[in-house]
Amino acid sequence: MFNIKKLISVSILLLAVNVQSQNWTPETSIQLKQISDLNFSDKGDKIAFVVREALIEGEQSEYLSQVWVTNSDGSDLVQFTYDKKSSNRPRFSPNGKYLAFISQRTDKPQLWIMNIAGGGPWQFTHEKEGVGAFHWSPNGQTIAFLMKDPLTDEEEKDKKEKRDVILVDQNFKLSHIYTKKFNSKSDTTKATRLTNGAYDITGFDWSPDGKKIVFSHRPEPTFNSGFGSGDISIVNLSNKKVKTLVDWEGVDTSPSFSPDGKLIAFVSNGGKREEIGLSDIFVIKSNGGKPKKLAETPNRGRAGIINWSSDSQHLYVSDLDRTQSQIYKIGVQGKTINALLDYEGIVSSPAISNDETKIIFVKQTVDKPSEVFSGLLKGLKTKKITNFNSDLDLPTITKTELIKWKSKDGLEIEGLLSYPANYNKRKKYPLALIIHGGPAGVFTQSFTGNPGIYTIQYFTDNGYAVLRPNPRGSTGYGKDFRYANFKDWGFGDYEDIMSGVDKVIDMGVADPKRLAVMGWSYGGYMTSFVVTRTDRFKAASMGAGLPNLISMTTTTDIPDYLVAHMGGEFWDDYETYEKHSAMYRIKNVVTPTQILHGENDLRVPFTQGQEFYVALKRRGVQTEMAVYPRTPHGPREPKLLMDVSPRILNWLDKYIERSTDRK
Repeated sequence: MFNIKKLISVSILLLAVNVQSQNWTPETSIQLKQISDLNFSDKGDKIAFVVREALIEGEQSEYLSQVWVTNSDGSDLVQFTYDKKSSNRPRFSPNGKYLAFISQRTDKPQLWIMNIAGGGPWQFTHEKEGVGAFHWSPNGQTIAFLMKDPLTDEEEKDKKEKRDVILVDQNFKLSHIYTKKFNSKSDTTKATRLTNGAYDITGFDWSPDGKKIVFSHRPEPTFNSGFGSGDISIVNLSNKKVKTLVDWEGVDTSPSFSPDGKLIAFVSNGGKREEIGLSDIFVIKSNGGKPKKLAETPNRGRAGIINWSSDSQHLYVSDLDRTQSQIYKIGVQGKTINALLDYEGIVSSPAISNDETKIIFVKQTVDKPSEVFSGLLKGLKTKKITNFNSDLDLPTITKTELIKWKSKDGLEIEGLLSYPANYNKRKKYPLALIIHGGPAGVFTQSFTGNPGIYTIQYFTDNGYAVLRPNPRGSTGYGKDFRYANFKDWGFGDYEDIMSGVDKVIDMGVADPKRLAVMGWSYGGYMTSFVVTRTDRFKAASMGAGLPNLISMTTTTDIPDYLVAHMGGEFWDDYETYEKHSAMYRIKNVVTPTQILHGENDLRVPFTQGQEFYVALKRRGVQTEMAVYPRTPHGPREPKLLMDVSPRILNWLDKYIERSTDRK
């Protein structure tokens, strides 16, 4: 019998879904899948990669990653792993018959193996502490992996008896290299420890003949040590003897053997501590010698080795190029460098086949979400081979354009301007100024519907124009630009940002009486500084901000990074630290300012947000503070991530009248 009530109910539900799909919300963005870690098989005929999705049903608030495999042309795309726990880091065996990956389907992350032809996975490692990064040996008979030192018997006992006192900066658990024989029919061998020593291994690579492993290491496994120290050594598998290849000042990392085994490429500061950020590509003979610097990328900030050429004469390297990304081909002889990409947007996880005929990468633009692209390296003739996000019924994307302006001192600054929904050039709109972290972060031409702390399409859909400037200190624009805010936080960068606001006002887009400012980490720092320097903003939101550089230096887990920007320790130069700290200008603040912070933030400790909140409250400035539980330096749980933008918009609505135009 025809059920009219059921039909009406279904119609209402469909209408609700349809209405929902017309507007951007954090729930819309969280649907998007993140694609990463693309890898070719040795023959280049297959591709493996990781797809991550958010799980937010009921009590769930987590991300789940699974491995997918396809032919290099995109045919026969299949999900390769299925489990309630994530699987990551897929790597083909040299003969292409097996795929190894890391999964935490047991208590600790372990190495698992699957046959490409089919069948279930089997657990390859059963290590008490779990395993980290791994690589197949060139002949496929051994797998090397990193593993941290286990707790001693005494430490285990103390932990069980609740006597496990933590001694700060003592008794580090270091990562070392282990090897284990691979047998497709049985798993009886135990892992053999290959390295020992008072250092923490961060990465490694097999020699082509499988007799040696080159590795990068640092003196301790702290985040801070990664800014100033790191060396390159090599170990002989037959006798476990270790030889240091590079031990000069600064960070040396990501070693990679050339196919002929004669050279090792690595990323380096170049023999000098460069905590603010500098990375160039060097090569050294595999038996030792003097490192040689290759041609510099224009940015010299985030250079990463993709692959060697098959003849060992070139390296393929990735780096940022202003608001986009680039792949370079750099010669080992001489100083030749050629840019390969001619695409708008951002390319990530690039991989090049061993024979240099094929290339794969994840690509996104401001108006198109991430997908996998594959094709020929020559001429970069690629095509989209996945539709993880393209098939979603997403709302209309508002326009985003790259704009430029001159700062107060004449320095050219770029930024991304996203227009509000149903933009009418005869109207002026409230402006949301969003400042990136870092300071060596950068706003790129990535998809504006992506989930994040600040969901761009959510703000534009709710009537805001959004300006995301790249002030001095940003990466992507070369070393000089990145170092241009040395001992100048809150001043030159402030002028860059405010000049951008004036630019958008002069364009007739922004209403000067309806301005909002926000940012996370360094963006939070700048937000706190902005409201001490001007009352032009009607509302502000400081996320994980650091308003007091003195207390920040003695509580953060990256003091070296901050001290490098300030030019020295605060006890030698109180004046500089106080000059660049918003807390010492707190009497100037009149802007209603919201404070957001993670409960477990070690990068910018929770007390930084608390300092600003308490001071504002005691001064009578309108404020509120929201603390995200279980959260380090930014929300990691999808539901908490989805909370940020609506919480900010609710705060802005108290002080700024916005357009309610809808698509």
